[in-house]
Amino acid sequence: MARIAGVNLPTNKRVIIALQYIHGIGPKGAADIMKQTGFDEARRVNQLTDAEVLQIREVIDRDYMVEGDLRREVSMNIKRLMDLGCYRGLRHRRGLPVRGQRTSTNARTRKGPAKAIQGKKK
Repeated sequence: MARIAGVNLPTNKRVIIALQYIHGIGPKGAADIMKQTGFDEARRVNQLTDAEVLQIREVIDRDYMVEGDLRREVSMNIKRLMDLGCYRGLRHRRGLPVRGQRTSTNARTRKGPAKAIQGKKK
């Protein structure tokens, strides 16, 4: 079982797909890693030797920010916006959509489940 950047890659998948299990590596990044290492894209993770896994690990360590470091940087960027008190930071602080989406309808992912309106009792 190959372990890269703290993630166990699934053994029976193609390498280009398995690399996408690492946070911070998408389809383009995985294809670039495969080009840099010079491996065939049809290879499976269980066909890789230890030296080849080490070569992939070195490319990722050298060129990509992944997993914990990436998550930390993103959270620090959000915290910086919140500390500045800019519009985007206020939206993050209130748990509302940040990028201009409408909130009168939709936005349930950010706002959470709908709350029932409590009517007046007579």
